Amino acid sequence: MRIALVSSLVVAIAATSSVGVAQQTGNGPYKVLMRARVGGEGGTDYIYANPIDGRLYITRNSVRAVPATDSTPAREAVPGRVTVFDLKTLKPLGEIMNGGGNGAVVDAKSNHGFASSHPDISMFDTKSMQMIKTIDPNADNPTANPKFSSDGIYFDPSDSRVYIGSHPTKDLLVIDSKDGKVLGRIDLGGVPEQTVSDGKGTLYAVLQDSAGGVAVVDQKAMKTTAHYPFGDIGRCNGLAIDAKNGVLFAACAAARTPGQPPAPVMVIMSAKDGKIITKLPLAGSSDGAVFNPQTMEAFSSHGNGTLTVVKETSPTTFEVEQNLDTMNGARTLAMDPRTGNIYVMSVERGPAPPPPAGGGRGGQAPAVPGSFTIVMVGRQ
Repeated sequence: MRIALVSSLVVAIAATSSVGVAQQTGNGPYKVLMRARVGGEGGTDYIYANPIDGRLYITRNSVRAVPATDSTPAREAVPGRVTVFDLKTLKPLGEIMNGGGNGAVVDAKSNHGFASSHPDISMFDTKSMQMIKTIDPNADNPTANPKFSSDGIYFDPSDSRVYIGSHPTKDLLVIDSKDGKVLGRIDLGGVPEQTVSDGKGTLYAVLQDSAGGVAVVDQKAMKTTAHYPFGDIGRCNGLAIDAKNGVLFAACAAARTPGQPPAPVMVIMSAKDGKIITKLPLAGSSDGAVFNPQTMEAFSSHGNGTLTVVKETSPTTFEVEQNLDTMNGARTLAMDPRTGNIYVMSVERGPAPPPPAGGGRGGQAPAVPGSFTIVMVGRQ
């Protein structure tokens, strides 16, 4: 699920980026530690933290040139790219040009990174921060309809493979991170969002369909072996796993109860058989989830600018530990497993345009130029 973001170019980032330490506290163990107004132009979606090289990777999509008008200045074209930041300071470290896309992941052993770009996937070198090659996901069937279109991206170090989901084709593309070779596709039987692995050969993909669930995948066979249904719960985008205890955390936007509007919930289920253990309320609609095995906490980030922390007190007992304000629009997240810090990102927005004449919804409020911001959350 893509977020449209607009700001200024990276060459200006190093000179104009603003990093501030936040003073906010909340009723819980977490607070906003830092906000970095780094700017940059182009849409993005997922955010990725690599503790091995101490970097944060954020894709930015290309922007078309726009001529000047009587009320607005001209805007130059900007290519797609992967922007790179320091995990500790959030200061910009550079750009990998012509990447872009929905998200990026990194294999620390091979120093190869991949971005779920459009129409072709990008492969880059993390040391030189240079593009290696592009990978055509439709090369095996160039006349396919619908075509594979990259969205969510996941790297599993246990098998050195990159898994990229496609909404139109409802499958995962599998790539060898060592050489960028396409190994095949996995039919999921539903629209994939976030993907996680137990590190032992089983992959789980949350399905976004209105009556969604989790697809269970045998990684070696590259085959879906089971589906865990959610029942009357849909619009599920986030998925995290407690691999040790075999627990899945699915962040969903629409739990339906007769006579009540759909509500966001965290569906907590057994990774072994899909049995739902419990459901907990979320503070907003999620587009990302992550689990910290050191603290036994699951995190869900929301478009309304909140972060819900769920505490696992035992493999069968869970509670909402905290709801924390982050930044409006900060839907996706990443975690640094070494520090436990959480990272989200968004832009500031101006006033929303008025609804069209005759009724209906107005357009999205425009992003404030130069306002793209990374937010670091950690323990107080």
